[in-house]
Amino acid sequence: MPDGARRPRVRIVLLTGASGSGKTALTRRLGLPVVMLDDFYLDGDHPGLPHRFGIVDWDDPRSWDGEGALAALCELASDGRAEVPVYDIPTNRRTGSAVVDAGSSPVVLAEGIFAAQLVAACRAEGILADAICLRRSPLVTFWFRFLRDVAEARKPVPTLLRRGWALLRAEPDLVNRWSALGCRTATPAQAERDIRALAGQDSPKTS
Repeated sequence: MPDGARRPRVRIVLLTGASGSGKTALTRRLGLPVVMLDDFYLDGDHPGLPHRFGIVDWDDPRSWDGEGALAALCELASDGRAEVPVYDIPTNRRTGSAVVDAGSSPVVLAEGIFAAQLVAACRAEGILADAICLRRSPLVTFWFRFLRDVAEARKPVPTLLRRGWALLRAEPDLVNRWSALGCRTATPAQAERDIRALAGQDSPKTS
């Protein structure tokens, strides 16, 4: 198909970063339509899931339905709406579905730790607006991740600490890997300014 022949109704901003890096908080501040890519996790009893720390390794892309996520993003880009699953992390299973509607927004956020896996495919489909990896101090990320996971009772505290420590040590390599897949790194504040510009929003005033 010639360049420019496809004109998506909306385009996709892929947003990744270590668990606890501030992705969800950023999407809430922006108020844009969002696809939570974590909702495309496979059910905990799905055959062949990878394991670590005595549980399913939810940080491994093999625990996630990337093809389903891409199909939903392509449908959103062309039709302005798409049905997506609803996933319950404490019970490790899908519990229903929901519809994401872009409305009048020119961009939709797709947020999750596996967003970088979709950069090349979204670019090939002509629907990619930007691909951003949030980056801040690994210690800060560790603390916010731990507080969130405890508050949501995601897993037993000893498991959260073991997993959190491993993720802290692995974070620099993860960021490098996501960058190699096509994401650019940015602080949450810089990412917010850039995404607001894409969406035609005014940046919030600061005192």
